[in-house]
Formats: sequence, C-alpha cells, structure tokens
Amino acid sequence: MPDDVARDYMKSCYFMGGGRTGIARRLSWNEPSLTLTCSPMMKQTDRCHPDESRPFTTREYARIQSFPDDWNFAGKMSDVYKQIGNAVPVELARNVGESIMKALGGNENVSY
Repeated sequence: MPDDVARDYMKSCYFMGGGRTGIARRLSWNEPSLTLTCSPMMKQTDRCHPDESRPFTTREYARIQSFPDDWNFAGKMSDVYKQIGNAVPVELARNVGESIMKALGGNENVSY
C-alpha cells in the first residue's frame, strides 16, 4: 500500500512506537494471505481488501480461511471476526487430517 494512503487511512496508529508500528497491508488476489487477526479493523495491524481501502467483511474473512459460504457464525460482528481469526483454515485441517489417516493406514478420501 502506498505510504501516503497507509498514513491517511491509519491516522495516529501509523506512528505507534514500542514495536507496535502501524502496518496497513493490502492483500493480493494472487498470493497467500497474511495471518488473519481477530479484528481486521485494528488500525495497527490492518488487512486491507486487494482493490479497496477497507477491511474485509466477515464473509470475505471466512473465505480466506476456506469456510464454505453457507457456514453460519454466531454472535456480534466482533465475535464473528474473533471466531474466524482464531480458526485453523478449514482446508488445512482437512489436509492434515487426511494425511494422518493415510499415515495410520486409513482411508484418506473420507468425505465429511
């Protein structure tokens, strides 16, 4: 993200010191995501939409974590961001589980 855009978007958080320097990172459509935080709207660690200077919606956040679009989260918006940010990506969990099943001699192609 251009420095002037980050500075304007993050306001005073841009200048935070003590190892908490503001970071506004625009994610890419073609690269893996940065680690998601429990609140994408925290100005000091903001993850920005690839094309727009805004945080991700909860649905966009969930897609990054590979939750299916019909997955329902409970609670206030801040609760939903926290659930998604603390989650293991769905496809990662699936692949690790299948690898464990294969290593144990089970069927790694089990569908849930």
